[in-house]
Amino acid sequence: MKPWLFDILACPIDKFFPLKLYIFSFETKVNDFNTFIEILEKRDLEFIKKEVIIEINQENGHFFIKDNIVTEKTELKNYLSLIILSINELDNIYNRSRDKESKLCFEIIATKIKPKILAYSENIDLNNFDKIIPELYFLNKIKLETEIESGLLFCNECKRWFPIIDTIPQMLPDEFRNEKKDIEFLQTNKNLLNEEFFNKDLKPFKL
Repeated sequence: MKPWLFDILACPIDKFFPLKLYIFSFETKVNDFNTFIEILEKRDLEFIKKEVIIEINQENGHFFIKDNIVTEKTELKNYLSLIILSINELDNIYNRSRDKESKLCFEIIATKIKPKILAYSENIDLNNFDKIIPELYFLNKIKLETEIESGLLFCNECKRWFPIIDTIPQMLPDEFRNEKKDIEFLQTNKNLLNEEFFNKDLKPFKL
């Protein structure tokens, strides 16, 4: 499961949004996370623009942007609003994986990229758009080119939880779920979830 999918996933039972996402492990290699950080720090715009992830069009004095997060060509102000919404979804993600590199990437988004994009959106300067391109590139890479191998989705409304196994969210109705396997999944990952989580009225199964 790619982190971007979390931006649009709602609970299949009550349609509640947003869910909470607990990440147990990534399929993405440590070297890939390090590469994303290195590109952000180098800020090599020529290299970044060659990938054509962020497409910029100018029409009648207006800037229109699209990328892998905002896939439709969108006027700059509205584009930035959608990007900020996508960043805000990270507040509902709890990275419990063991690799420090992925945690650092999410920390960079929260502490450096989000404030910079917010500041730019409040004082848009078309001549200085290049200043946030490395940040947008980094965000696209983390959201679209990393893969969550194992984790858990949780609906705060109906208290249902859904496992992510081998990159696939298992979001089945209660009657189609396998109690034995689901309990084993919780037991296996118990050390990655705190007592507060297990004290919830978890459905359809709990330890």
